[in-house]
Amino acid sequence: MKSIPLLLLVSLLSSSFVSAQPAPQPPSSSPAWRPSQKTDAAATYTYTRFTLLGTFAGAPHDPTSNAPALVVDCIPGKGPNPPRGKLLAATLLVGTSLKIVYVEPEEIRGMSYNPKVALQFHTDDAKADKAEQWAAAADKSAAAIPEDSLKDILRAHRVAITADDDHGSQVAMRFDMPDPSAVEQGCNLNP
Repeated sequence: MKSIPLLLLVSLLSSSFVSAQPAPQPPSSSPAWRPSQKTDAAATYTYTRFTLLGTFAGAPHDPTSNAPALVVDCIPGKGPNPPRGKLLAATLLVGTSLKIVYVEPEEIRGMSYNPKVALQFHTDDAKADKAEQWAAAADKSAAAIPEDSLKDILRAHRVAITADDDHGSQVAMRFDMPDPSAVEQGCNLNP
């Protein structure tokens, strides 16, 4: 008789573990910029965040990290005919700590150096890889994308980005680029 309540308890516990797992997301047929509305930390303004998920080429260095993402934040425009938005920030989110190089600023004031992420990116219409240094995020798992590089990335159909992680291993990411018109219009980016 004691085995029936124990069996019932085990079946209830196992069903609760199954229901606690998130439902698998259906694979997206084509990449798309996903807009969402955000508010700054002080709640003084709202902005639109455009997010595009990419993939790691090969196995990711850190299997617990999420997919890489391109994130573009834009302040919506105000006024007539048509309102022009403004680029707030563009960021490459990697999800693993990247190797930081310290670059001497153009004008030295004290002993500070600028933390940068050395990376290369290749667009489908470029003849060679473009080597650049983008400003590193405070947690070292993301990099700020300069506006000129963002424009190159938005014009492409495919983008490959490689950088080194903090252990010196190469992290390779790929992005299939969708139609950029929503981002270009929302941020007032002229190609």
